[in-house]
Amino acid sequence: MADGKITNSFNLSCPVPRVADDRIVLAHGGGGKLTHQLIEKIFIPAFSNSMLEQRHDGAVVSVNGSRLAFTTDSFVVRPLIFPGGNIGDLAVNGTVNDLAMCGARPLYLSSGFILEEGLEIEILRKVVASMQQAAANANVKLVTGDTKVVDKGKGDGIFVNTSGIGVIDGNVKSTIGPQSVQPGDVVIVSGDIGRHGIAILSVREGLEFESPILSDTANVWPAVEALLNAGIDIHCLRDLTRGGLATTLNEIAADRDVCIKLEETAMPVDEVVQGACEILGLDPLYVANEGRFAAIVPAAQADAALDVLKKVAVSGGAVRVGKVEPSPGRMVLLQSRIGGCRVVDMLSGEQLPRIC
Repeated sequence: MADGKITNSFNLSCPVPRVADDRIVLAHGGGGKLTHQLIEKIFIPAFSNSMLEQRHDGAVVSVNGSRLAFTTDSFVVRPLIFPGGNIGDLAVNGTVNDLAMCGARPLYLSSGFILEEGLEIEILRKVVASMQQAAANANVKLVTGDTKVVDKGKGDGIFVNTSGIGVIDGNVKSTIGPQSVQPGDVVIVSGDIGRHGIAILSVREGLEFESPILSDTANVWPAVEALLNAGIDIHCLRDLTRGGLATTLNEIAADRDVCIKLEETAMPVDEVVQGACEILGLDPLYVANEGRFAAIVPAAQADAALDVLKKVAVSGGAVRVGKVEPSPGRMVLLQSRIGGCRVVDMLSGEQLPRIC
């Protein structure tokens, strides 16, 4: 106050939230916008080549006339053991599924273990046993690996890296990937969504629900193999891990400059998962899955694809959830139960860190 008058030197405008661009934050690992910015600004410029730029779940390479798929993934899930699985079977299934999304029969795995000083041997034994069982179920062999130990407090128990090689059989003639998606195609989801992320959160936060929520971690190759054997012209496959269904479909829509329109009434969400998401303020479209995938197929083959998927245990809950339209480009829309339509954007932050 000066001379009886009030002077105000405060700026009352609300700044736009901003993520620091000179440091890594948890959201960089969430599979959403920040992950994509990291890839675009750091990794693609450094390693750019035609195979990497496909940005698929794995790279497809030709070796002596054979088409091989090659993929790698790292697992830093917390907690190590969760309802329905643990970091061991998650690592095997996750890598097998990345190969399956290329239309490749999984064959061989490698694994690197980063162990924290003080880890109980019994926990490691349980994780390794789960990996062995998951590999046997998927009919793949773990043929090489590596082990490192870090100081106590530096490793959170166990980190696991797995790489995988698979072969694309000769009956797979067309390229399975976003580049094959066309307006008029139908989007199919192989089962209910959101269970893995909620299962992790329930343990992490000590939450109890009326019915137990188990992770959906599973090998989805049997479902993909059934589609291929049935002669379904699969245009694209994507597993619905970090960022969930919404982020996966946004990647495809942006790559092909198309609109993917979803039907809310068709979304396969378990009632208990839906209730948990409402309580926690989460959208199941963005919650991670580890045994679910989206298949994009021509409309004329959608019913046949559904019939095939429903006969396979891992995809018995498959449903048609939407379709591909020519416009508006680079967008995912959701038709609501009451008739409205909303934009389903790519995840910009991190809903549930460290879930895979």
